[in-house]
Amino acid sequence: MVEGFLIGFLVYFCIAVLMFVIGIVQLKSKEPVGFYSGEKPPSAENLTDVGAWNRKHGAMWVIYGGVILLSYGAGAIVGDTAWCIVPMCGGVVVPVIFMIGYHHRLRDRYLR
Repeated sequence: MVEGFLIGFLVYFCIAVLMFVIGIVQLKSKEPVGFYSGEKPPSAENLTDVGAWNRKHGAMWVIYGGVILLSYGAGAIVGDTAWCIVPMCGGVVVPVIFMIGYHHRLRDRYLR
């Protein structure tokens, strides 16, 4: 039981760290960043504020990493039942929907 918890935590932790790294790289980037949805990043000439674009996208990924960790914690609190899957998967899948919507709002705001 403890082994399963530790393995699950390690998997969620590694995924969260990956999201943190993506976010930090985007936060520090001088060139416009993409959303990693298959579309190419806009050119700097097409953005009204490259720095704000990068900061908001980077912050989005950092927050997503935090949500992933929190969702695992919530699942661990629920315990070793079938219901633990709800917060654990919900915290990984549901935020992506909000991230896509936020990305589209940022496109409307910063693209010329």
